[in-house]
Amino acid sequence: MAVLAAAQLLDELMGRNRNVAPNEKVKELNWEDPEYCKYFMVKFCPHDLFVNTRADLGHCPKVHDEEIKKLFMNAKPTHHRKVQYQEDFLRFCVSMMNDVERKIVKGKQRLALSGKANEIPASSPAQTEKNEEQINLLNERINGLEAEAEQAGTEGNVEQAQGLMKLCDQLKEERENLKKQVENGHWNATAEMAAAQEKQMEVCQVCGAFLIVGDAQQRIEDHLMGKQHMGFARLRASIDEVTSLVKTAKKDRDAVRGGLGANFERDRERDREREKRREKDRDKEKEKREKDKDRNGDRDKEKERERDREKREKDKDRRTVDRGDRYEKDVERDRESRKDRDRGRDRDKNRERERSLDRERKRRSIERSRNPGRHHHRHHRRR
Repeated sequence: MAVLAAAQLLDELMGRNRNVAPNEKVKELNWEDPEYCKYFMVKFCPHDLFVNTRADLGHCPKVHDEEIKKLFMNAKPTHHRKVQYQEDFLRFCVSMMNDVERKIVKGKQRLALSGKANEIPASSPAQTEKNEEQINLLNERINGLEAEAEQAGTEGNVEQAQGLMKLCDQLKEERENLKKQVENGHWNATAEMAAAQEKQMEVCQVCGAFLIVGDAQQRIEDHLMGKQHMGFARLRASIDEVTSLVKTAKKDRDAVRGGLGANFERDRERDREREKRREKDRDKEKEKREKDKDRNGDRDKEKERERDREKREKDKDRRTVDRGDRYEKDVERDRESRKDRDRGRDRDKNRERERSLDRERKRRSIERSRNPGRHHHRHHRRR
């Protein structure tokens, strides 16, 4: 929003063609371009009526240009695009006024409900006096029944005394109800007087705001000069004015069709051709964007497939290397196991040889111990 405001300010100071190069062709103004606000060209833009109010519509996204508005006003009243813009303006304004009418109806219903809630039924003075007389009679009867119950209890008639006390309690309850009615009558009268002194409200028939009946003239004038009230009043007046313009344009167009039908049809056909060319250009641009999008999508898919292919090859190489490593490890393990078995056999052979030598030495030592002379003779003979 700030950027648009700054751009509009620069347009006012330096002109709309401030960024055009010296050799660049200046674009011709055309009020049918979609970037211009059609509501502003017809009469005014509703977004500008209720700024900083409860009915604020926000900032208008379209461009408001006085020169474009002059071109629109100078166009033929029977131009079909001009009539179309006026009808769009009427539809927008009528929808806003329908919302205001619903708001007015709801406000009146709310006031009607609050008025009914403030209506409190008040008892008449005659009814209050009658209730007080009944209370006095009940007091006398209650006192008499209490005395009779006390006398019956003294005489020993317990059941009679209990019955009299129950009847006395019922009369006391009836007396309390009458007392409450009398008190409520006084309170209702006071509330009715207070409600009569309250300020009465009404609904504004233009904007739907709540107003105080008989309020100060200054406050009434402030409301009438407010943005919301004046905006809706302007909407109502513009609806009537633009409606009459549309009706007149349609009548003139019908008359032209009857007298100069050929020229009208030729203009109409030219407008259709121009609209078709614009539609065709938009379709081409859209198709181009979709093709670029599809091409980018195909390129992304091809890259994804290439990444998957490289990943599969890497996994395959890794599995091959792992398989070769496992084979080498198995061969090395078998070689080590054979070496271990050979070393075990050698140890067993050496151990068996040592045991044989030990047995041989033991046998010789035993023989020497048994035949010492023979051994000595043999030894001497050797000498």
